[in-house]
Amino acid sequence: MDLTMLTQFLAVARREHLSRAADELHVAQPSLSRTIARLERELGAPLFDRAGRLRLNDTGKLFAGYVERALGELDAGRRAVAEVTRDGFGTVRLASETFLTFTGVLAAFKREYPAVDVRLNQMPAADMARHLRAREVDLCVSSQPIPTDGLVAEHLFDEQVWLGVPLDHPLADRKSVRVDELADESFVSASRRHWQRQLLDRLFAAHNRTPRIVCEGDEPSTIASLVGAGLGVGLVPGFARRIDASMPLVLVAVDDPDCRRTVTLYQGADVRLSRAARLMRTMLTEWDWFAGEPD
Repeated sequence: MDLTMLTQFLAVARREHLSRAADELHVAQPSLSRTIARLERELGAPLFDRAGRLRLNDTGKLFAGYVERALGELDAGRRAVAEVTRDGFGTVRLASETFLTFTGVLAAFKREYPAVDVRLNQMPAADMARHLRAREVDLCVSSQPIPTDGLVAEHLFDEQVWLGVPLDHPLADRKSVRVDELADESFVSASRRHWQRQLLDRLFAAHNRTPRIVCEGDEPSTIASLVGAGLGVGLVPGFARRIDASMPLVLVAVDDPDCRRTVTLYQGADVRLSRAARLMRTMLTEWDWFAGEPD
């Protein structure tokens, strides 16, 4: 059992597809298949169910967790050594659903610490816990809760979420609107993996309704732009208007106390962060999100 074997196993485990994992790893599929079979022989147990589509079985899921943590620790060790030997700041790897909210704080961070290597990873909240536990990212910022087992959470801010409507929409002159008034509206939304869609579904479910989605995507920051273009209405955080006050849309209050988002910073518990990651964590937790500068 060696690192190459474990890395290849993890790729197959995540994709549950041999040919796609082989493409990712740039290896031949027959060679990858032999590697997985050899690993299973060494462990004395099958790691995948092969009836129909390839599926990671319970034993494979158990082993994958250990492999993720082991490879993550090894990578953390490499980065720690590199940080010491370079006598520098190192690298910080930050993940978020969207970075539209963070343009101000990231710009300030780079001005203050230009030597830090900042690597950004956009991903849905559902994937964050796994990446943190595997040490593939240092910090995650999410607008919806994620499982905190083995993680540490720190509140950053919360804010009202508005209904964005085009300038010529019948609701554009309203101060507020009830959820039950939106049953026939056409919504521009992120996919179900993102916080805007989950919030929209919760609001409608409370009224035994389902939103009418006419445009769905994986880039939440484009919702306001698509609403402004007249494609429909959509949930828009207050930050969107503060970042671009020229957007051709109107923000209408939703008459529901749950129409808000809470933004939280997550990191692995008992994880030694690089100096760069510690600096980023401090910047994020001390930033005045509504004034756009540190406290």
